[in-house]
Amino acid sequence: MSKEKPNPRKILIVEDDLGVQKQLKWFFDGYEVLTAEDREAALALVRRHEPTVIALDLGLPPDPANATEGLAVLEAVLSMAPHTKVIVVTGNDERENAIRAIGLGAYDFYEKPVDADILGLIVERAFNLYELEEENRRLALRRENSPLEGIVATSPEMLRVCRMVEKVAPTDATVLLLGESGTGKELLARALHELSEYAEGAFVAINCAAIPENLLESELFGYEKGAFTGAAKQTRGKIEYASGGTLFLDEVGDLPAGLQAKLLRFLQERIIERVGGRIEIPVDVRVVCATNQDLAELAEQGKFREDLYYRISEITLRIPPLRERTGDAVVLATHFLHQFAGNGSRSLAGFSQDAVGAIEAYAWPGNARELANRVKRAVIMAEGNRIESQDLELSGSQQSVLPMNLREVRDDAEQQAISRALALSGGKASHAAELLGVSRPTLYDLLKKHGLK
Repeated sequence: MSKEKPNPRKILIVEDDLGVQKQLKWFFDGYEVLTAEDREAALALVRRHEPTVIALDLGLPPDPANATEGLAVLEAVLSMAPHTKVIVVTGNDERENAIRAIGLGAYDFYEKPVDADILGLIVERAFNLYELEEENRRLALRRENSPLEGIVATSPEMLRVCRMVEKVAPTDATVLLLGESGTGKELLARALHELSEYAEGAFVAINCAAIPENLLESELFGYEKGAFTGAAKQTRGKIEYASGGTLFLDEVGDLPAGLQAKLLRFLQERIIERVGGRIEIPVDVRVVCATNQDLAELAEQGKFREDLYYRISEITLRIPPLRERTGDAVVLATHFLHQFAGNGSRSLAGFSQDAVGAIEAYAWPGNARELANRVKRAVIMAEGNRIESQDLELSGSQQSVLPMNLREVRDDAEQQAISRALALSGGKASHAAELLGVSRPTLYDLLKKHGLK
């Protein structure tokens, strides 16, 4: 099988003298060379091909005797693609214009007559610098878009939660995560663990609502041999197993009243007693709790101990539902698409325009869990190379409510357009940039601005 050739480096020559144009094209035989004779043609090629380097003659029609047109091309190019390396080629008596071009943002300049070796070195250096800068931009974007391992978050609402997790994690405070089912409470609990001083220890999770009340105490605290019928040997509980690590109590609002007092004593004194035992066992563990219930209201109603509520909520983090996370639904859907299509070896290009609109319009009562299930089903059932709204069993009939503030409207619209383009392009930056009508470097800047990837 033949090895795929890497994409050639693109250079645009903007020169109205056909002889010089031909000479430069011959110089750069190893590159993909584009040529233009005037401003209109040059800007059209920049929009379509996004050349990395441009060799620009300042004297262009309709006024080749002056640098006005060339400088206008320079400003327009850097406005569209600010990271492009523009090398200004000038005549012997145009050094002042060349320096002016550098002031406007040109990478370098070179005077005619052209020396192939020297100009070749300048161009090669420009390509190398651009590639280094682009890699740095990618790394910076990756760091900014991955605030916590495993969490896909691009909305300002969710990024705020992630920043709070990063601040709280190094402390020993007990954290309460509040959020609807499927919003990612366990993912955030794991992030708190991984960023804490307990990261080397175990992360032990227990769902208080999933275990019968008569078994939950022994599951949490362990039991001694003979403590009850069937207790054939001494057994450690989840709290002991979590010692040196993190204990995650999910759905803590469903904890039986009898166990609430025992849990409170453990949190206050950091000691436990196994069921049927008398020995006090010290435990060093970070505790994170989560619930989809209103514990403050339950405490007022006497259904949850008020002192326990205050003990587990030293820090409270409210996780917004997916319907309140601007643009996250499309980004998450694209993430799940790549995940499930990769696992099933399906070749899918992305979502159709109709599917993207349906994802944006739907309220997602089941949050990210429901979204993952629908995308997984769609990956299996889709007949074409793109997922349609019917594959997701959605329709775009619901309308989202836009904010009234004009700046918010503009930012939201821009972010949603970018998310939609990424979804439609299957995450390919060049295709997404083409759909948006911007250059790839400009797209990277917009991704950074909105915290997208």
